[in-house]
Order: sequence, then structure tokens, then C-alpha cells
Amino acid sequence: MEEQRSMLQELQTETKDRPKVAFSAAIGGDGTTGPFNTEITLVYKRVFTNIGNAYNPTTGIFTAPVKGVYYFSMNCYAHSSKDRGSSLTKNGERIVSAYATHSQSTWDTGSNRAALQLEVGDQVYVVMWADTHIHDHPNGHSTFSGFLLFPM
Repeated sequence: MEEQRSMLQELQTETKDRPKVAFSAAIGGDGTTGPFNTEITLVYKRVFTNIGNAYNPTTGIFTAPVKGVYYFSMNCYAHSSKDRGSSLTKNGERIVSAYATHSQSTWDTGSNRAALQLEVGDQVYVVMWADTHIHDHPNGHSTFSGFLLFPM
């Protein structure tokens, strides 16, 4: 029994001292952003949570506060009359992308996700492709989220 108490205490201490990093945000508002003739970094202004303050709602950029493995997801909502394309980007390099072309349905969505090993200061953000658009609604259809899986 004493060994179990010791193990429990050790786990509680380890969990308590582990860095806590998580964010989730939506574009916000009710309308369409784009199209633009160049790529832009999307800024998700409606922040649901930002534990650790690693996501900057002014720039749309997440900056890793600790070395570790992080999980990111993006969801983009678009009107059917226009194409939508975006990429999850790490330090200027496209990691994964999502694309939806106009279709016969009224609305379309695209999403993707990735687990990334990051160093302190690495930046992750979503880039909207040139000549595409993104739409959001007060219900938060276009989102960007991430969290620390474990430090390294």
C-alpha cells in the first residue's frame, strides 16, 4: 500500500509540473474573408481558450513555449460559389493542406490535422491560398486549435 501511495504522489507531482499549453479559436464574425491575390496568414480572433498564451489572436500565430510534440487542427468553411484552400504551416513550410472546390451544395468545409515536433520559438499558423476565401459564422465554423501532447 505504501508503494502505491508513493507512485501516486510521484504521478501527481509529475503532472502538476508538466507545462500546460492549449488553444482554440475561430475566425469570428459573420462573413467572408478573401479572396486576395497573395497568400495571407489567417487571424483567428474569437479565442475560446488560450492556456499558456502561446496563440496570438492579433497575428494568428502560435509560438511554441516549450520543446515537445503538439497536435494541431484546422477547419475551414466556405461558400459553394468560391474555392477554399489553406495550409497548416510551420516556420514557413506547408505541413498539411485542405481544399474545397465549389460544388452543388450550398456550403463546404475542409479540414486537416497534424502532430508536430516543435522547438521553443517554432511558429505554426494557417495560410489561406491566393484567390480563395474562408467564411465564418457566429457558430464558429472556421477554427484553428492546438495543444501540447507531451514535452521533450
